[in-house]
Amino acid sequence: MIPLSLNQIAAVVGGVVEGDGAVTVTAPTVLDGRLAEPGALFAAFAGEHSDGHDYAGQAGRAGAVAVLGSRPTPLPTVVVEDTRAALQALAAYVVARLRDRLTVAGLTGSQGKTSTKDLLAAVLSSTGPPTATIGSLNNELGVPLTILRADTATCFLVLEMGARRIGDIAALTGLVAPDIAVVLNVGQAHIGTFGSRAAIARAKGELVEGLAPGGTAVLNADDPRVAAMRPLTDGPVLTFGLAEHADVRVTGLTLDRLARPSFTLQTAGASATVTLPLTGAHQAVNASAAVAAGLAAGVPLDVGAAALATASLSMWRLELRELAVGATLLNDSFNANPDSARTALDALSAIEGRRRIAVLGEMLELGDASEAEHRAVGEYAVSRADVVAAVGAAARPIADGAGPRAVTLAGNEAAVDWLRGQLAAGDVVLVKASREARLDEVAAALA
Repeated sequence: MIPLSLNQIAAVVGGVVEGDGAVTVTAPTVLDGRLAEPGALFAAFAGEHSDGHDYAGQAGRAGAVAVLGSRPTPLPTVVVEDTRAALQALAAYVVARLRDRLTVAGLTGSQGKTSTKDLLAAVLSSTGPPTATIGSLNNELGVPLTILRADTATCFLVLEMGARRIGDIAALTGLVAPDIAVVLNVGQAHIGTFGSRAAIARAKGELVEGLAPGGTAVLNADDPRVAAMRPLTDGPVLTFGLAEHADVRVTGLTLDRLARPSFTLQTAGASATVTLPLTGAHQAVNASAAVAAGLAAGVPLDVGAAALATASLSMWRLELRELAVGATLLNDSFNANPDSARTALDALSAIEGRRRIAVLGEMLELGDASEAEHRAVGEYAVSRADVVAAVGAAARPIADGAGPRAVTLAGNEAAVDWLRGQLAAGDVVLVKASREARLDEVAAALA
């Protein structure tokens, strides 16, 4: 965060200072007061069930020096009518102040956004300090919070951008037009709210349409809906993937016993070998996207490829952990949709083990197709796992699709008890579901 006094912040967001307007914010803005650092700004929201303003004291004890909110608090406060709009206005102002020294990369896609964002941050860090989205904070609040973590030392701003409806990404690019727009894929995530893949493609295409003049689109050559976004920009386009015509192409892909990929990245004039410390063949394509975006940012192929070896992913994304009983846990519990579930099951099947167990929970926001999609994932799971466990009533169609090798478990506690009685040395167990199912609790209990 660039240092700003409350008087300056109030002028930017159209607010009124209650308290000492000379107080200066020097640390990132937070929504959770417990996470405040010394010098932080606490953004307070009044919700249906709780009011963030009531936690201003907690934020102050953690280090926050001021509040941005809709009413006065015990801390010096910039009072505004709409905290969200004010937060976005402040982010737009800060990034505009830094814009001449920043390269901004935006990433979107139905799955793989967070992993690719983490890979891209590693690639760019080889050249200069990046500020990147933490975890999956990719919405109308998360993007401003990421921007407000940037300061004068930041060379690259890496923004993961999500969408639940048409116009969401356009609103985010309205805060800052990216120099690089990476579109990974068009899948089924949030199809229940979008209604169709065509609508999802339109929403993801807003990132390409929002490019800064002369900005580069980085598109997946393997996904026809993404490749079709090329006409959305007059600027340069780089493609990535497995396709023979991809500008950054994955070749020679192999997996070790833990399904960690090694491969070659090829361009028209060069090649580089990569071994990723991550699980899953799909990470090779994510890596090609990150290196392609790195090329657009001026990072040479060999430098970007070498930096991938240092990458680590945000939590609960195909995390491998050895359990005390000698089994291996593959924790992919952060979120799920039918496409990402199949990808995780592919990773499970590629890991060497005595027995493979898929523990699967509900996938949300699938609309009228929910039951059919859960059943289809169950049918796929039984081709990749020896045992399929469906957790929770909403996941029952997974067991129906999996057939005789499936078990149904009432909830997370039942899943933990069942697994503790089942797991033995050499087993590999995958835990995967939408965030609201909280299967991370199952993974944590096992670990």
